[in-house]
Amino acid sequence: MLSPYPSTLDPRFAPSAFVGEAVPFQVTAFREGHDLIGVNVRLTSPAGVESLHRLSPLRNGLDHWRASVVLLEQGRWTFRFEAFADEFATWQHAADLKIAAGVDSALMREMGALLFARAATEKDRGAAQVRALKAAAGSLRDASLSDDVALEIVRDPAIAVYFRDRPVQSLVTLGPDLPLLVERERAGVGSWYEFFPRSEGAVRRKDGSIKSGTFRTAAKRLPGVAGMGFDVIYIVPIHPIGEINRKGRNNTLKAQPEDPGSPYAIGSPLGGHDAIHPDLGTPADFRFFVRAARAEGLEVAIDLALQAAPDHPWVTEHPEWFTTLPDGTIAFAENPPKKYQDIYPLNFDNDPTGSYAEMLRVVQHWVSQGVKIFRVDNPHTKPLQFWEWLIGTVNAADPDVIFLSEAFTRPAVMRALAMVGFQQSYSYFTWRNTKAELEEFLASVSHETSDYMRPNLFVNTHDILTEYLQYGGWPAYKIRAAIAATSAPSWGVYAGYELVENIARPGSEENIDNEKYEYKLRDWEGAEARGESLAPYLRRLNEIRTAHPALRQLRNWSAHWSDDDAILVYSKHLDAALSPDGRSDTIIVVANVDPHSVRQTTIHLDTRIWGVEPGTPFEVEDLITGAVWTWNQDAFVRLDAFAEPVHILHVKERR
Repeated sequence: MLSPYPSTLDPRFAPSAFVGEAVPFQVTAFREGHDLIGVNVRLTSPAGVESLHRLSPLRNGLDHWRASVVLLEQGRWTFRFEAFADEFATWQHAADLKIAAGVDSALMREMGALLFARAATEKDRGAAQVRALKAAAGSLRDASLSDDVALEIVRDPAIAVYFRDRPVQSLVTLGPDLPLLVERERAGVGSWYEFFPRSEGAVRRKDGSIKSGTFRTAAKRLPGVAGMGFDVIYIVPIHPIGEINRKGRNNTLKAQPEDPGSPYAIGSPLGGHDAIHPDLGTPADFRFFVRAARAEGLEVAIDLALQAAPDHPWVTEHPEWFTTLPDGTIAFAENPPKKYQDIYPLNFDNDPTGSYAEMLRVVQHWVSQGVKIFRVDNPHTKPLQFWEWLIGTVNAADPDVIFLSEAFTRPAVMRALAMVGFQQSYSYFTWRNTKAELEEFLASVSHETSDYMRPNLFVNTHDILTEYLQYGGWPAYKIRAAIAATSAPSWGVYAGYELVENIARPGSEENIDNEKYEYKLRDWEGAEARGESLAPYLRRLNEIRTAHPALRQLRNWSAHWSDDDAILVYSKHLDAALSPDGRSDTIIVVANVDPHSVRQTTIHLDTRIWGVEPGTPFEVEDLITGAVWTWNQDAFVRLDAFAEPVHILHVKERR
């Protein structure tokens, strides 16, 4: 047996899944000669319960075997592949050919009778099964029965099920016990909404200055977020903001007295990473916000940005935690061409013992305040060893804590961060816009890296406003949201997306008047009432996600074909045996990824994926418009980017 899956790139790290995920277990298994084999996977749950699952051969000629199993218990599992000579399958194959051809019929019949009689002696077979096997053995030995009747026994599906469920085995080969970490469902499934608490409830004073919102006023926005179907509310850093080198509006180097500064410039004489900005309220106000979110069905995620403003207490108390340059100054953060003069990055190499302990203390503090999700800023700028230790230590005490990696960097580094413990990862989705780019990207995250890296498909962030969104208008915003919400079980938006805020600061991929450096006053309800908001569209996308379990899986994405290089086609299918309601679920997405055009073309579907033979008609319902069509494997589509650029189609069950 070779190449067991799930696996990671490095055997030191366990692959992972989430509760409710249909996990494909796959192995390459073969034996010499022409005799047939069978393969099982034996799962042991965290509670010690064993279960055995039969794998099926993939008809690709490569000796690959696979079975998908839904895992419902959180914790550390083990799995082991077991291969064996399948004596019934070998006999059945030979007997079917030889008896039909009149070759060695008597011998084949006697071999079958011996096999059935042997199986009937096994203690774990039911009485009815034992009687049926004995009767079949007797019939095969009855010389008065014709070979045609014997062939009916050879091909009897009920007998085949007996031997599939309880095969007669020999030459059993056992693989090693392999680990699999199953984490809570939110580690793999969620709709995220990002906002700045200081903007929610902020008001303009008579003199033109703005009074900051608080946790209490921000809590008033939570019903609106929950009403759009989001289940994670992610808030940027909430700590005191440094005064030294504070940035002004649009990232200018000189702040005005009324400028609040970037929340990523953490720390001042008022406190550091365990403190709350006084404009936002008190620790009690923060806990109120967490409780209010929970009451709306929302989990709170906070930003874990391990860096410091020049006036952070760490700078004077622990200067060894930073990098000192030859001229005696402390190095500020850079991500060329961007410069962050208001931020000092941490250096974990000078005092790993002290710095590691302090970072753990900070995380544990916020966990004690009710936070179970951390969006980690730029984790690729910190040692992998640190993250492996920190996440492992935190999860050993509380396995429900989730870390999201915000690392837009080289693929190897992003994948390594996932392997050392990050439950979710930002991805390159933001910059994959063409049909070819999206097909390659979505296939990769769904299959190539899905054993250890779970993508969270944010459509934008407070730092990212791509050219596609800048120039694509409303169609681009609908296209990106629809693809993100339907192609991966976790996705997210940054506040203002529903208002199509698409004006960039010249020469950048950031919003003009960026909220990172100022307050944003928005009229959410008024915009929706005037028809100037995509909130209803986002709400509908999340309703569809809730109603269709196929969309809450990662590994079931399949590409299809179209005759137009701007029409992306894919499906998400979940078999009835793997579905929580016992019903199969299939979604087909057809997206016009050119936001400036009307496109019409023919698409080509591999309908076998959801059990429909090519040429057989089936009904689809557009879950956005309600339209119903009868399709087959080839279908004509017309998608107007200025009306509805995406079909989200449910394949209706055949009756």
